Amino acid sequence: MTIDAPETVIVNTTRVACDGIGGGLGHPKVYLEMGNQDFVECPYCDRRFVLASSSDVSAEASAKTAVGQVKAAAERESH
Repeated sequence: MTIDAPETVIVNTTRVACDGIGGGLGHPKVYLEMGNQDFVECPYCDRRFVLASSSDVSAEASAKTAVGQVKAAAERESH
């Protein structure tokens, strides 16, 4: 049984940065490189960054991204 990543972020580059949701609730900023893969996962928060041209990008991943972005925006506004 596989567990889905908590959030999938569609990106246009193979190098990304992640700091969780930022601020005091995030984690130290890390820079991640996909290498030969079309995705990379953050070792702190398990966010999955998927290259936009990847065949792994699905409607489900896009929906999770939208939901994650709305939740992150709501968290930022409440603090």
